[in-house]
Amino acid sequence: MATTYDVVVIGGGPAGYVAAIRAAQLGLEAACVEQWVNFKGDPALGGTCLNVGCIPSKTLLESSEQYHKINHGLENHGIKVGSVKLDLDQMMARKEEIVLQLTGGIDQLFKANGVTWLKGRGRLLTDRQVEVTDAEGKVEVVQADNVIIATGSLPIEIGAAPTDGDLIINSTGAQELRKVPKTLGVIGAGVIGLELGSVWNRLGSEVVILEAVETFLNPVDQQVAKDALRQFKKQGLDIRMGCRVTRTEKSKKSVTMTYEDKKGEQTITVDKLLVAVGRRPNSDNIAAPEADLLLDERGYVHVDELCRTNLPGVYAIGDVVRGPMLAHKGSEEGVMVAEIIAGKPGHLNYEAIPWVIYTDPEIAWVGKTEQELKSEGIPFKAGTFPFAANGRAKAMDHAAGMIKLLAHAETDRILGAHIVGPMASELIQEVVLAMEFAASSEDLARTIHGHPTLYEAMHEAALAVRGEALHKVNT
Repeated sequence: MATTYDVVVIGGGPAGYVAAIRAAQLGLEAACVEQWVNFKGDPALGGTCLNVGCIPSKTLLESSEQYHKINHGLENHGIKVGSVKLDLDQMMARKEEIVLQLTGGIDQLFKANGVTWLKGRGRLLTDRQVEVTDAEGKVEVVQADNVIIATGSLPIEIGAAPTDGDLIINSTGAQELRKVPKTLGVIGAGVIGLELGSVWNRLGSEVVILEAVETFLNPVDQQVAKDALRQFKKQGLDIRMGCRVTRTEKSKKSVTMTYEDKKGEQTITVDKLLVAVGRRPNSDNIAAPEADLLLDERGYVHVDELCRTNLPGVYAIGDVVRGPMLAHKGSEEGVMVAEIIAGKPGHLNYEAIPWVIYTDPEIAWVGKTEQELKSEGIPFKAGTFPFAANGRAKAMDHAAGMIKLLAHAETDRILGAHIVGPMASELIQEVVLAMEFAASSEDLARTIHGHPTLYEAMHEAALAVRGEALHKVNT
């Protein structure tokens, strides 16, 4: 007879492992199926995010920023440094150690909360049964009262540049290079392309980023996106918009890309090529055909607003369902579903999910953009404030960029915020909290912010919504 659990989660990334832990906290017998094997060949929890995504990429961004600062950013502070040597092996070792610490921490959390880790690949069968196939091919079937599918996403492959793990790489390969390439080509000027392009640009690569669409960072408020693009180009990132890669040719040590732009067909040769054109749901063979799990035409598991699939007692969360592919979105969906299963009123506000690009400058936003408000016919007022007028940003030598706050023209309720500049990933959280409480721009404007802090720029942006900024010439 099959082992029975109250909840079986398929996938141990940020969505899945959080769902399993929350279910266990609520008194449910929970198991999590995860097949990941890390760089040491050991089973690991954490999925893409902790193993080859969010955590290692941000670790490399931090390390490369420190290296860049020592080489280029300390003179203004009166600090002169002699010869600086890059130890890339140590940088990678630090990244790997952090990954091991955090993924091992999830294992400890599972043990502390009584979550069973079923090591292997999970597949949904009929009647909420889950087939688990381990690394040796041994198959076990477990029964669940409730199943949560949290299988994540995979890098999108393109026919014009098939990855080989050597010369043409995806995001995983770009985090494992053991030598700084003299030239690095990147297909895709989205979050992944910009972040990993920034890492290797700081470490000495000549980076060329080709983006097929004409608009830079189309989902971002365009006033902020244009500001960011100017700053990236000043750093030496060669970002070319409206360039569609049509084919690639490899030699022993380089890749030649052929692409089309307004001028016609062009070619460029690079030492390494990173394909970063987005991710797709990891939904291949996640359910047996007879289970009748409904997927849409793009491979996303079909769910309602509470992440319920078409099958009773079966839920899906994270990258494998609609909405932004963000770890924190998936985690909160996991919490919501676990609470619903436990009979509690689970809830998630999809209108207040923050986005962050961890480049320098950082880019962060939440809510609506100005272009969205205009297209939807929503009356709004905008308040902006430059970091150039902020004392703390000046002291940090990080005075480029701005904060933009959008509020409803009639109710003053905050509709969105958009930041390009220092610590944008931290600053945006104030607006996320404000939006959760349905705050107005006046609420932020009347909130006392410490001096000198970067948060004062948010305060001034809120004041600027009504043309009352104190440290900016109002026009």
